[in-house]
Amino acid sequence: MSTKKKFNKIFRNLWNKYRLSIYNEDTYEAVWQLRLSRMNVIVFLGGFAIVLVALVTVLIAFTPLREFIPGYPDSKTRKGYVENALKIDSLERVIVKWQRYYEDINILLNGGEPLTGREIKPDTLMRSSKIDLSRSDEDSLLRLQIESNEMFNLSIGTPQEDNKRIPFFIPPVKGIITNKYNPSNKHYGIDLVAAPNEVVLAVAKGTVVISTWSLETGYTIAIQHEDGFISVYKHNSRLLKKQGEMVATGDAIAIIGNSGELTTGPHLHFELWHNGAPVDPSKFIKL
Repeated sequence: MSTKKKFNKIFRNLWNKYRLSIYNEDTYEAVWQLRLSRMNVIVFLGGFAIVLVALVTVLIAFTPLREFIPGYPDSKTRKGYVENALKIDSLERVIVKWQRYYEDINILLNGGEPLTGREIKPDTLMRSSKIDLSRSDEDSLLRLQIESNEMFNLSIGTPQEDNKRIPFFIPPVKGIITNKYNPSNKHYGIDLVAAPNEVVLAVAKGTVVISTWSLETGYTIAIQHEDGFISVYKHNSRLLKKQGEMVATGDAIAIIGNSGELTTGPHLHFELWHNGAPVDPSKFIKL
């Protein structure tokens, strides 16, 4: 018998009718009968399996039963995923912002010009130096009026808010100023000559953000202070603090020296920056 004939015989057998009967055991009377074929059984079982799979899928997808499946996250876990994703995104933005900030500081410390066109804004103190502060007649009359009104006022005034924001600075070394602050000549700090091996002190408490060596400025250390101030110490012979360390006011951070190409002798080149722009250190520190 050929394969084709065998296949046709099997196919015809699928359609052969059979009778399923249920009899009463005592009377042998047919109680229930059902005529069916093999194909009917296959179709019925296949349809039942499809309906069962669809029902289970709907229960898992649209009901809380899915949380009982091992490995499937519950609502709290999914909420945690979303919150962590938002926090990671925020942290990435902060990291990018700080990376740009430190890149700007490195450029400035290596002799580059101030970057005022990016996120770093010019210092308001620098802009105020260009304003005409001469007293006008109207200003003099207003001052006289206020002084007369306050002459018998016994209330104790509170210091201005701006004065609270200016931290207290001490001199970095005991020395003589040989080169003053002159931004027109790209000299954004002051040069202090002191005794050999003089210890350089932190002008205020803060965090060391840079402690490195460069070809131009030699051993350089920078400290981040409160209210956007950064102090920079260049041309040292040795550094005593590492990046990331906390320092207090007056802590020894370096030894004065003559390192780097941009130096003409043993001295300390000291710079003070506020919000990314240089300021005259002699206006903030009594040297």
